[in-house]
Amino acid sequence: MAAKKKATKKAPAKKKAVAKRKPNAAFMKPMQPSSQLSAVIGGNPMPRTEVTKKIWAYIKKHDLQDAKNRRNINADDKLKDVFGGKKQVSMFEMTKLVNKHLK
Repeated sequence: MAAKKKATKKAPAKKKAVAKRKPNAAFMKPMQPSSQLSAVIGGNPMPRTEVTKKIWAYIKKHDLQDAKNRRNINADDKLKDVFGGKKQVSMFEMTKLVNKHLK
């Protein structure tokens, strides 16, 4: 007959002190949106991170995400100007197109 082995518990590993990440200064620098982008998010200078949040809030408010493929955004009249006249863009392509409207 096989003898049962006692399960030994290991002490939990000590976690290292995690240094809090500092945001990249380039992302936090206020940027001035173009007139087309201002129609969507407002005309005040704001960091890129805030621009992205406001665009997503606009997309969700107006239900512009594609129903079948949620990665795609269907442009309304205001967003069509920002997206260079395209009717639909992917969310990854959107950031590239929006950056062209920031100075």
